[in-house]
Amino acid sequence: MSEQAAVTVPSDDEAPDGKVVDYISGIPVPAKPEELLAVQPFARQLVEDYGYPKGHIRTRPQWHVKARPSDRAKTYPVDIAVFSGDQHRDEDLFLVVECKKPDRRDGRDQLEDYLRLSRAYLGVWTNGDERLFLRKREANGKVTFDEIPNIPRYGQRVEDIGLFKREDLRPTHNLKAVFRSIRNYLAANAVGMTRDEPLAQQIMNLIFCKIYDERFTRRDAVVTFRAGVDEPVADVAARVKEAFAHVVKQYSDVFDDTDKIELDDRSIAYVVGELQQYCLIECERDVVGDAFETFIGPSLKGGQGQFFTPRNVTHLVRALVRPKIQDMVLDPACGSGGFLVEALRGLWDLVDDRADELQWPDSERESEKQKVAIRQLRGIDKDEFLSKVAKAYMALLGDGRGGIFCENSLVPMRDWGLKARQEVSVGEFDVIMTNPPFGQKLKVTERTTLAQYDLGSKWRKAKGGVGYEKTDKVADSQTPQILFIERCLDLLKDGGRMGIVLPESMLCNPSHRYIMQYVLSRATIHAVISVHENLFQPHTHAKTAVVLLEKGAEPAGESHDVFMAVARWCGHDSRGHSIPFDDLPKIVERWEKYADGEALDFDHLGFVVDSAQITDMIYLPKYYNPEVRESVERLSKTHDLVRLGDLVTQGVLSVSTGDEVGKLAYGTGSIPFIRTSDIANWQIKGDPKHGLSEALYESLADKQNVAPGDILMVRDGTYLVGTCAIVTDLDWKIVYQSHILKFKVLDESRMDPHMLLALLSSPVVKSQIFAKRFTQDIIDTLGGRWAELVLPVPKDSKRCKEITDSVKKAILLRREASELSWQAVQKVAPKVEGDLELLDDEAGYGFGILNQ
Repeated sequence: MSEQAAVTVPSDDEAPDGKVVDYISGIPVPAKPEELLAVQPFARQLVEDYGYPKGHIRTRPQWHVKARPSDRAKTYPVDIAVFSGDQHRDEDLFLVVECKKPDRRDGRDQLEDYLRLSRAYLGVWTNGDERLFLRKREANGKVTFDEIPNIPRYGQRVEDIGLFKREDLRPTHNLKAVFRSIRNYLAANAVGMTRDEPLAQQIMNLIFCKIYDERFTRRDAVVTFRAGVDEPVADVAARVKEAFAHVVKQYSDVFDDTDKIELDDRSIAYVVGELQQYCLIECERDVVGDAFETFIGPSLKGGQGQFFTPRNVTHLVRALVRPKIQDMVLDPACGSGGFLVEALRGLWDLVDDRADELQWPDSERESEKQKVAIRQLRGIDKDEFLSKVAKAYMALLGDGRGGIFCENSLVPMRDWGLKARQEVSVGEFDVIMTNPPFGQKLKVTERTTLAQYDLGSKWRKAKGGVGYEKTDKVADSQTPQILFIERCLDLLKDGGRMGIVLPESMLCNPSHRYIMQYVLSRATIHAVISVHENLFQPHTHAKTAVVLLEKGAEPAGESHDVFMAVARWCGHDSRGHSIPFDDLPKIVERWEKYADGEALDFDHLGFVVDSAQITDMIYLPKYYNPEVRESVERLSKTHDLVRLGDLVTQGVLSVSTGDEVGKLAYGTGSIPFIRTSDIANWQIKGDPKHGLSEALYESLADKQNVAPGDILMVRDGTYLVGTCAIVTDLDWKIVYQSHILKFKVLDESRMDPHMLLALLSSPVVKSQIFAKRFTQDIIDTLGGRWAELVLPVPKDSKRCKEITDSVKKAILLRREASELSWQAVQKVAPKVEGDLELLDDEAGYGFGILNQ
């Protein structure tokens, strides 16, 4: 055996930073994208799926082939080389794999070069998202290349590709990469199909053909779902379409008579070639689920507030509600079935535990799992495609598809179909796991629907000003996520648990306080986990939280612990690409320890708040983050901790907000209109395109009362909330907008403006600002909570003077820099009579000189 095959491969955890351990050689290699997405996954597939011994495969050191006929040095490095034996010699090379080229055309060109100038006769190009298989033919002094459906398994000939008997099929752990290749190939090449939803439907049709073939073909018979090397694609397509007619009859609750395979013949053959060697029904259920989600996820773009719920969130919700083995579980907005599948996994784990304890035979274990799926899971979705997908998902994993119904969960239940009314009733369910559709543009306006709900009515402040009360008037509209909360509480048993994904704004904004009052009158909140804003990106920026409720209000005068956590990472970035950072599994671990009675080390990944300490029904975890509170309290010995609101009450400061002028006022003059984006690095920038007229300025000047030494702070925005600037004599003649706070020092003997600027910009105050800014849709606001900010003023007067002097010096130097740069520019072409004043004013904006 070769040295390479004898190597003990370390894990990725043992690799140095920025490296990944090569699967074949065990050598740490740079963790480049092509390495992580293509080379390593395909090397693993060659061993695990195709059966090639590691000793026959060369990755590191890389094998080289000729770049041109005269290239004796062999300067082309091959990403993966496969040989007919352990001896890695030119004459034994038969397969090369190219992973560096990102697109299919360049990949094919590169692959043909490798094959043309080497002994290899088979080639693969992959970028991790797509794959291409080539065979080289040599005849009459010419070299040609044919696309083939796949490469042979170890020990097979090329001619054997597609000649599979049922007993030849094998399960795989690498199905996700295969499904991703299929989806991306079809997205780029399928004739007449460009949208994700029809593509997902077509892939689903083909998968069911494959499953049907596996279930109803004798083990010693050749399968129907196959594509041979030289077989016409039309023959492959005809065979598959004939099989689909049987699928429609077998799975009549998933498919309609109108469902057809509408892909072109070449695309059908591609899918068959990719899947034909695998046995899907023998794959681990998690493997099938992961793969299924790779093509279902992109088809959900949120047009009706429907977003694919990531696996780490469904797992979190399952951990929170902890389904028991006899629990009835419902998702009334089930979408593609992710929560139901997660619940099924949990219930099946419990079945396995019982089967192990009682030593059941495998047949009894599987029979009980099927009973659980059929008996205890229910799902509803109004979207016909999604309900069909959910049924398909359940069918792929075993069963339970009979409990999925295509209905609108929010309309009166009497309007549902008979089967749904029989299977879903008020007060029937032990557990609800759901992520209802959300979005400000989604409104329920039907009066008959709204009239069913307390939250479908108009609410007002209660007499006496404490709390809220429902009126007898039906609201003009309501968002579906709010109505779903009430519908879910209706469907739960008393004491039932609900894990629900909600917009974070519902948990903290004053405009939603009546909703929280209603929820707390019917349920007890046991846990709230804030998830990262990237969770549903790139489809929506909505900030969400996962909430655990128990039906039944807490008795008056009593309190309980509320588990809270803040996830700063969610496993993918804003473009939906996977990243190696995910706080949700850590939060699940913390929650399970807490739920089992173990002590917690409080930090943002898990802490407890007594319900009696909840302020104004604000259930936003970051508002109570113990790390923020502790960072302030640690300074108590060396600093005076002063509330900003107290300084206003005591007459040390005044605070005000600006005005909105409307877009029609823009460009009417040279008075700077300061928006939130114009404040950065303690400086006011201004944009000449938004200049206002002198008359408009004069009408607002007394009210705004801006003067040098005032501090401007961004109150509302996205990433700029809390950003500050100090007004100088270069920029005092301005109008600032309503999203900005202005702090004016009234008593400089107690607070110097420069000290205030430093305090508001300090990390300990910035962390408080982050904790106290609440999300309204996609914009954050500090609201009136600026008054709660605690300013750590050093007790040491010498330290205070050092801080104040440093800020003054920084402002002075920046002013001098602005003036010097402006003077230099003016000397280039001195102004002469007749030049436009507006141009002169606009030029000064770029140098921080807003007033001249």
